[in-house]
Parts: sequence; C-alpha cells; structure tokens
Amino acid sequence: MKKFKTESKKLLDLMINSIYTNKEIFLRELISNASDAVDKLYFKSLTDTSVAISKDDLSINVAFDKDARTITVSDTGLGMTKDELETNLGTIAHSGSLDFKTENADQQGEDVDIIGQFGVGFYSAFMVAKHVKVVSRAYGSDEAYQWESDGIEGYTVTACEKASHGTDVILTLKDNTEEDHYDLFLDEHELKALIKRYSNYVRYPIKMECSVTRQKPKPEDAGDDWKPEYETVQEIQTINSMIPIWKRHKSEVTDEEYNEFYKSDFHDFSDPLRTITVHAEGTLSYDALMFIPSHAPFDLYSKDYKKGLALYSSNVLIMEKCEELLPDYYNFVRGVVDSQDLTLNISRETLQHNSQLHAIANKLEKKIRSELVKMRDNERETYEKFFENFGRGLKYGIYSSYGMDRDKLADLLLFYSAKQEKMITLDEYLEAAPEDQKAIYYAAGDTTDRLVQTPIVKSVLAKGYDVLLCTEDVDEFCMTSMHEYGYNEEGKNGKELKNIAGGDLGLETEDEKSAAESITKDNEALFTTMKEALGDKVLRVAVSARLTDAPACIVAEGPISLEMERVLAMGPGGDQVKADRVLEINANHDIFKTLQKAQEEGNTEKIKQYTTILYDQSLLVEGLPIEDPAAYAEAVCSLMK
Repeated sequence: MKKFKTESKKLLDLMINSIYTNKEIFLRELISNASDAVDKLYFKSLTDTSVAISKDDLSINVAFDKDARTITVSDTGLGMTKDELETNLGTIAHSGSLDFKTENADQQGEDVDIIGQFGVGFYSAFMVAKHVKVVSRAYGSDEAYQWESDGIEGYTVTACEKASHGTDVILTLKDNTEEDHYDLFLDEHELKALIKRYSNYVRYPIKMECSVTRQKPKPEDAGDDWKPEYETVQEIQTINSMIPIWKRHKSEVTDEEYNEFYKSDFHDFSDPLRTITVHAEGTLSYDALMFIPSHAPFDLYSKDYKKGLALYSSNVLIMEKCEELLPDYYNFVRGVVDSQDLTLNISRETLQHNSQLHAIANKLEKKIRSELVKMRDNERETYEKFFENFGRGLKYGIYSSYGMDRDKLADLLLFYSAKQEKMITLDEYLEAAPEDQKAIYYAAGDTTDRLVQTPIVKSVLAKGYDVLLCTEDVDEFCMTSMHEYGYNEEGKNGKELKNIAGGDLGLETEDEKSAAESITKDNEALFTTMKEALGDKVLRVAVSARLTDAPACIVAEGPISLEMERVLAMGPGGDQVKADRVLEINANHDIFKTLQKAQEEGNTEKIKQYTTILYDQSLLVEGLPIEDPAAYAEAVCSLMK
C-alpha cells in the first residue's frame, strides 16, 4: 500500500470530515468530476482530428446495488493512466481539472466548461463510503488500472480490465449508525432527487436505470371482460435537463416555458407576475433568471422565511438560497444566478471572496428596480397588484435603513390619495399639489374609509391640499424615516412629510392663529378646568385653528404620534409608550358655547362631564380605544334623560 502524499493524516481527515457540511453532496462532486473528464475528451476531439468522438457518445451513468451496498458513477470521458491516478488521487488537493483549465485557458470556449478547481471533491466520497474503487482507462490506451482506498492511510493501484475508455467510481457505503442512515442513498428516488437538485444542468446526460410501470399489451384472444395488466420494468432514463433555461437566449424561450420552470422549480401554483433575465459578459460574466411572484408566500413576513437566489457555478448548484444576492426589501424575488467566474470556497458550498458576489448583487438590484419602474409607469394595474403584495417590504426597507435607502425605494411607493381617490406615487402627489404647498401631508390609521371621515383630514382637504391615507403598520415609521421627499431646482431641500395629526401644520392664516390665541387666552379658566378633568391624559386643552365642523379632535405633539402609539401597543412593552396628546376644541361649534355658559354659571361638574365625553369621542373617531367604555356610555345616556 502506498501512503497518501500529504504532510500527515490530519489533512485527509480534514478533507473527509470538515470541509463539507452536507453528506449528500458527495454525488454532486463525483458527477462534477465525471463531467470534467467528459469535457476534457470533448475538448481533445475539437483540437485533435485523430480523436473520433461525437458529443452524442459522451455521458455520465449512475447505478446502485442494494445488496452489495454500492453506488457507481461512470463516465465515458478521457480516463486516466496509472501515473495520472497516482497524481490526481494519491496527492490530496491536486486538481487535474485545474491543471487542464490553466494549460488550455486560451483555447476553451463555450463548448467546454471545466468545473473542478481544488482536487478535494473526490474525497467527499469517504463521507459516505468505507471503501472507494476507481477503475479508469485512458482514451487511446489498451491498459486499465484501478485505484482503491479505505480513506484512512493510503491506497493501492493495480492493473485491471475495462472494456472502454472512461472512469468508474465505485463506493461501498458505510454501515448504518444511530445518527446516520447510509441506506438512504441506495434508493432510486433519492438518487434521482439528488441529481436533479445539484446536477440538473450538467451539460452531459446523466443516465440511470429506473423502474418504470407500464401496461402490458392486450392479448389478441382477450375477451370483453379483459382488464389491463401492468408490469414493472427497468429502463435507462436521462435524469438531468442539461441545458439550463437561463442560458438560453430570451428570444428562444416562450413565456410558457419560463412560467413552467418557475412553477416547477419554486413550487408555486401561479404564473409569475414578471420574468427578469440578465446575461452579462465582461470582467464578471454571469446569467440570471429572476421572477416576481404574483402573490406573496404565506410566510413572507415570518422569521422563518429565508430570502435568496439559487447560486450556480458552471451549471452546478452551490447554494440553494444565497442571501447576499438580494437586499431584504427585494426578498420576494426568486430565481437563479449562474457564473463560472466566482471564487468558490474549497467545499464549493460557500464563496471565498465576496467582492464578486457583491458586484453581481448590485447589478441585480439595479435590474430589479429598473423592471419595477417600467411596470409602475407602463403597467399600472399590474404594478398596483405587485405593490399590494410586496409594498410593505419596500416601506420596511426605508425604515430599517433609517432612511438611507429612500433614494432607491421612495419613488416606488404607492399611497391612497384622499383627494384623487386612488393609489398614487409621491411624485404624482407633488405634481398635483398647489405651487404654494410647503409639505406632503399624510394621515395614519387602520382604514381609508375611516381616515377620510376624520375631522383633521377633512380640514386639510378643505384647505385645498391632498392627504395620503396610510393604513399599514409600517407606514408612519417609513414616512418618519424618509423625513422629506422631492427636490427643488438645485437638487436639494425636498418637501417635508407631515402627519396632519401632529403639531402645527402651518396651514392656518395669521388671522386664524391670532384668533385662536385670543380665544384661548380669554377662556383660560375654562381650559384649566377641562385640563383638570382629563388630568395627565392630555398635555393641554387649546382652541383649534384647523377644525371646520367637528367639535373637537385629538392631536399629538412630539416624536410619538397617535398611530405610532397604537402600533407599538401591539408589541411587548408597547403599552408603556404614549404620545403627548392635546385636546383641540372648535371655538366655532355650539358645544364650545355650551362649555362657556357652564363656566359662567360655575357648573364645574358639567364642564368635566362634557370634557370627558369630547375626549372619548375624539379617541373613537381616531380609531383609538377609550379607557372606560362603560363610563362613557353612562355619561352619554345621562345627557339623554
């Protein structure tokens, strides 16, 4: 027995037990090696006229024997001589494929796609096998040799017989343990699933003998009562698709083919809303096929949802969901990216350097945004359907980045316009706004129907300004994070986004402000009594300069709005967060005159009763709960006696 040519046994242990995290990828690695061997022979046929090989003669075969507990991966490739077996398999981390790529770098074209790089994929076989035999015959040679090892100390190389060129890798599986059931890989359906999962797009056919149930021919003398009989036979089938749909030119693929690929590979029952293709060549070459679903998956906003695109390198699956390829706000996008230029980690399960991946991710992000802009501008109905499903994520993208991503996302947002009675963008809001408008006004609540009936929204509409009605829990946090939107001629100083239920909107004229201040001052004693009735529920009671027909309203001062308070109250500890409330009174309403009369008569109890009712009514109008519904009902009933 010859010892492995390494510094120590530790390196072999590392190759077998530490590099790979998933045992099932042994099949991917062996098929990739077989594909490289076939590619080398095909390349030789292109460069050497004495090699009479047709591409149709090249294939990879997978077989298993339950009784012998073996799995065999065979190829009709270039094969190896005795010296090559010693060099490639006896020296760990020596890659014959990498040598081939380096030596023929200038001559390879799209017809040849060598996968291997590190020379360690073969040793993944020892994760599942207690013994590995490699039988190989080099093309053009009459001699064949077999390499054998138990993956512990060393190997043997001996002469053997093999009918034709190529290589057979025969694994004798380990015995089952309590933790690992290696019998799993001695199953036709499991092997087919692994081939489709990891090697579906290897460019050569991967063939396997499969069980097929078929109907027996009807006997000629069968009577009317004959019933069909079925038999199970063995049949050689090609398991992989070979040509990935994302590498075909867009003009050669129908919408139906894209839709079927999406539904099959991403397990959706509906056609995608949008198909996005990318074919990039240059310093970093890659192909991408992405889909925007027509509906949100049920777990999109759950903590268990995992974003990412399937990452392939030279048609071999590297990662099922590569999170780095998508920003969180585009987490709904599904698809694949394939590049042979990526610098892979030695296990081919992760990436060694992220700069290439980041470059691809940046390009894909711009492409997705470009497609969304086209949809928004040219297919508005479709875009509104998209936004209904995924707009929440775009808003959250602005909020979670503290507004840093607003330039990428803000113009993609849609909000319901109280004035136009439809969904509009922020740009469309500004286009329709009066020239003297100083801010973008919005109101936050649970439904548009309720918001449009609130006194504060009515008052802003009465001034001639539109109000965006925000009904999702993330809306106000998104608006606060953006702070402003739009630019002046100098490209800066966008209009501030203002919640109309908070602070001074600046919509009142100087005369209206002066009148409100004067009335507040003249009725200071009344407002003091009203404040005492409400205690620390409100910051103060004052005359409103914004109300038209409602007797009173609740507004908030400071960073926490009423809607924020409502949303935060639904989370843990959220009931401790309170907005600074102000009860505003409409001085032109008959109720105010009643309060003034009660103050003149010294009827403090009546003032307190009316104040409490006005406060609770204002809360109900805003969609906020009142502290004591029973007390409120009793107070209203007492006025009806």
